Amino acid sequence: MSAPASAAAKELGTSLKTNSGSTFGRRARLAFYNRTFKTICVVCAVFVCIILFSILFLMGRTGILTFQYVSPLEFFFSTEWVPENEQYGAFVFIFGTFALTALTMLIAMPLSILIAVFLAEVTPPWLRAMLRPVLDLLVGIPSVVYGFLGMTLLIPLLRDVTGTTMGDGLLAAAIVLTIMVLPTISRISDDAITAVPKKYRDASYALGGNRFQTTFKVVLPAARSGIMYAGILGMARAIGETMAVVMVIGNTPQLANSLLKPTSVLTSNIVMQIANVPFDSTWNYALYLMGFLLLVISLLMIVLIRFMQRKGVQR
Repeated sequence: MSAPASAAAKELGTSLKTNSGSTFGRRARLAFYNRTFKTICVVCAVFVCIILFSILFLMGRTGILTFQYVSPLEFFFSTEWVPENEQYGAFVFIFGTFALTALTMLIAMPLSILIAVFLAEVTPPWLRAMLRPVLDLLVGIPSVVYGFLGMTLLIPLLRDVTGTTMGDGLLAAAIVLTIMVLPTISRISDDAITAVPKKYRDASYALGGNRFQTTFKVVLPAARSGIMYAGILGMARAIGETMAVVMVIGNTPQLANSLLKPTSVLTSNIVMQIANVPFDSTWNYALYLMGFLLLVISLLMIVLIRFMQRKGVQR
């Protein structure tokens, strides 16, 4: 082999080794970055799980101490909440929480579905582009603003309309919560209705259906899982809402046998009493147990939402 050919071969071999080493180095760096990113993600996920289970453990461990001094039967089914006399019946607050949530959803769901249908099926594109951002902005309004408006405007209006001396109660709280959850339920339901394939509508029209029949007999059943998802999400917010409810429900530990009778729910009772309660007391343990009940209810709703997202609702 001649000298020039030998030099060229050596140069080519050196170049191949350099490229091979460079490629190997890039792969090693990429593998290192991937492993590092995966480790960071796993650590963050584990940290979030630790925080969640720590909260559950703290709330449950402290709350369960209530049953050293109060029987479960008395706590869950007694209506006597007089901590000064060592009476810790939480049925009033549990009943009030579920009654308020049910009344809120009874008002909010039909209105939200009608708003969603209006946005997805009726409005022209230019109006839809204006209304959707408005609903998104309503979600971000602080709850204390809704509560303040309810206390200063809604309660006096209810007094004038009904002729009662007290406008506080389940009805006022349900109306305020309805206004709060309407944007959330409406926007998610709107997205669910919009996601229904156009061929469903075309098939209905081809069979002679009008717009009303197509919307309520074809589109809404097809979007049922998304609408139920929106309802559960709105229910979760209604159950956990505090400030707005505190300002309009009356905060009185009595069973509400009327929509205009002041009462109390789990969240409002915790907020009103927790600041002045000694930590190592049955009273404090009972409030912790109420918080634990709220946490468990919220977690069950989140699990239900995730299950619906994964499995879907049978149609």
